[in-house]
Amino acid sequence: MDDKIIVKTKHGELTLEQLAEVQPGLARLMKEIGDRFHVLYYAAKSGNWKLAEHEQKVTISILKTGATLRPKYHQDITSFIQSHLHPLAESIKARDWDTFERCYKNAVDETNKLHEKYGYGFIHYKLSKNPPDYYDLSPRE
Repeated sequence: MDDKIIVKTKHGELTLEQLAEVQPGLARLMKEIGDRFHVLYYAAKSGNWKLAEHEQKVTISILKTGATLRPKYHQDITSFIQSHLHPLAESIKARDWDTFERCYKNAVDETNKLHEKYGYGFIHYKLSKNPPDYYDLSPRE
């Protein structure tokens, strides 16, 4: 007897295993995280602290999704959020550019160390020299 869990959708039936297989892995999530981390930096640099805060919170949310979907990374992702993204959040709340910039650099450095740890040292994040041109980064307060 087949004990697979079947989920019915308007398009048909899928097994729970099929649904699990199509969940995004870290490769897909990291592209979005990188884009948001880029916006985060330039929003703070432009004084748009609300946008920086938003991007920081969404970055954490995406990382938590990755930690859930890829349990082998859970501990390091959780530690990274606590050690690097929470201090970054505090610098955003304080609107403290100097502390923000230091926290941001530390987060990037740790990101690249984690890439090395897991065999992805060929992926080396660096901040683009140009702010994103698809946002008006001016403060809206």
